[in-house]
Parts: sequence; C-alpha cells; structure tokens
Amino acid sequence: MFRRIAVTAAVVAGAAALGTGTANADEWPTPPPYPSPTAPQDVTGFLTPQDPDYWNPFVSKNRLTSPYGNSTRIVCTGFHGVLGSCWQADSNGNPHKLILLNMNYPGSTGQLLPGGGPGHFVYPGFIPGIG
Repeated sequence: MFRRIAVTAAVVAGAAALGTGTANADEWPTPPPYPSPTAPQDVTGFLTPQDPDYWNPFVSKNRLTSPYGNSTRIVCTGFHGVLGSCWQADSNGNPHKLILLNMNYPGSTGQLLPGGGPGHFVYPGFIPGIG
C-alpha cells in the first residue's frame, strides 16, 4: 500500500515538473483589431555580447542578453522607434517575455532621447557564462 502511494506521488510530481516548462512560457502579444502605432512587430538587429559595439558605452542601440542572441524570433511593442515590451522565442518556438533593464547598460548615452532611447533586454533566468 505504501509503495503504491509513493509511486503515485512520484508520478504526480514528475508530471507537475514536466508541465512547469509549458506553464512558464508566455504568449505572443496580440495585435489590436485596429491600426495602432504600438502594435507588436518582429524586431531584429539587437546588439549582443558577441558584437564589439555591445560593450561600447557610446553606442546607443538596443541590447539583448539572451542564450539565443538574434537567432530566434523577437516581437516587440513600442512607440516611435522606442521599444517597450519584447518577447523572444526559445529553441522550441515558445515565447518568453524579456526583462527590460532600467538602463541600457553598458551603454551610457541615449537615456536623454525621446522615450528614454534604446533599451537593454534580458532573457528571463539567463545568466551569461553559466550552462
């Protein structure tokens, strides 16, 4: 009897753990049913750590710190060229909302531009150099 309860508990725990990856995935932003300047759109050309300009504090461009770099789909909302929220696909195509840092570090310019200028987006849970 104890063995059955233990096996059942292990199966339930395993199923819950497997379902966690799907539950943590976000959804792509939904375009509004009317024309909007803030509608989500595909975005490319982020500076990544492999690009020397990423480390140049005088380069005022959007930065991305992600295990996927620019290799997977990225969708952002924004206004007049300033990105607000972004989502990036993982290797299976599932979207994950990127974290927008308060500053475009290591960039040191651009925050005085209209809308705050370029941003630095980080893939959730990603720690460079680990894994």
